[in-house]
Amino acid sequence: MLELRDGPEGATLKIKVKPKANQNAILGVRGDALLIAVTAAPEQGKANRACIDLLARALKIPKSDIKIIAGETHPEKIVHLRGLTAAQMRERLRA
Repeated sequence: MLELRDGPEGATLKIKVKPKANQNAILGVRGDALLIAVTAAPEQGKANRACIDLLARALKIPKSDIKIIAGETHPEKIVHLRGLTAAQMRERLRA
């Protein structure tokens, strides 16, 4: 089950990133994380920026409202989404 948690200023989401993929896409849920594929390489923050861009478009929020708070150099990350509740995030991801 996808790990979503409400916090004082938004919600957190656990993601797992597959860099150097054929396309940028949300692939679904793997265990407790959202699996995200990005075409960018995992160097100099390129894959992280691609993840933030993809999540911003999918969730319809500004990129500035998304911050990687754990796992910046690892495939598994925790992302904070300012201004969204866990329920809102779940609903937007379904759409």
